[in-house]
Amino acid sequence: MLDWQQYIEIADKFQHKARYDDREDLKQEIIVRLAEADRANGHKPDNLSWAYRIASLTVAQYWHNYYYRLNGIDCGHCSNRQRKACKARELYSKCPRAVEIESLNKPIVLPDGNLTELGDLLADDNAIDLEAWQDAKTWLYRAPVRLVKIAYKKVSGLPLAKTEARYLQRYRRKALF
Repeated sequence: MLDWQQYIEIADKFQHKARYDDREDLKQEIIVRLAEADRANGHKPDNLSWAYRIASLTVAQYWHNYYYRLNGIDCGHCSNRQRKACKARELYSKCPRAVEIESLNKPIVLPDGNLTELGDLLADDNAIDLEAWQDAKTWLYRAPVRLVKIAYKKVSGLPLAKTEARYLQRYRRKALF
């Protein structure tokens, strides 16, 4: 059974293998994985070789995840034939299937000559279409039938029953949030 101090010492030996910004995160990940493995160890004798192997695998997993986030693909998506070709031509650093992820701040020249950022050209699915929002018919088609009847009563100047007033109040509160 190892103690937390040993976990920290082992993690300290491996944290330098990560990017500078991610070193503390990697250290914490190694400590957590060592604790989980030690808890699941059961009756096995204490041998530090398993702890170093877990730390080494955690570093390898860190770099695998980093490369995947950066390029959107990894060698696990390639066929054995493709991997052998990459190994023969030493293409691991320049993966032929990797996709470069563009920055949303990348400047784009529009056909009319204006300059804008890539992020400004992406459509927002959650944006409000003001023309459709202002169109009462669109609202009437989507609104609950009970609410439409209450709206007709309000427009006509008829008094609302208590239950209708409460329903309208609840709907207005829900529409605000």
